[in-house]
Amino acid sequence: MPGVRDISAEAFISAYASHLKRSGKLEVPTWVDLVKTGSFKELAPYDPDWYYVRAAAVARHIYLRKDVGIGALTKLHGGRNRRGNRPSHHADASASVQRKICQSLEKIGVLEQTENGGRRISQDGQRDLDRIATAVVEAAREAEEDEEEEEEEEDEE
Repeated sequence: MPGVRDISAEAFISAYASHLKRSGKLEVPTWVDLVKTGSFKELAPYDPDWYYVRAAAVARHIYLRKDVGIGALTKLHGGRNRRGNRPSHHADASASVQRKICQSLEKIGVLEQTENGGRRISQDGQRDLDRIATAVVEAAREAEEDEEEEEEEEDEE
């Protein structure tokens, strides 16, 4: 049975983000259309569904590792701080955004807190993520089969 490790990050994150949006369980704060995702950013994200995408990326990251804190997530989602004519440096993403995403995922039962204050994936969350990964693999397999059938039809003509 294919798991989250077996498929590309991009395919899984887009599939899980659409699942989170369709289910409607993930509690999205009112400020998501106003906030920047880091102090080094100039503008807020253009994608109106960025909160779901970030939540899916956080869930995948925590799934692949045992125990992750907010600081590690801020480093992961950080980026280049352009400082004018001085050299660029890495800047961390907003810890508040990461914290709120983790709290939202905890409310729907995907994550749980550990003794040392970090977050880990719950059993229900692991089952959910594995189910989405399996669905992505099956969809890709069906798409490949459809393409092969179309090529065979073209060759016959």
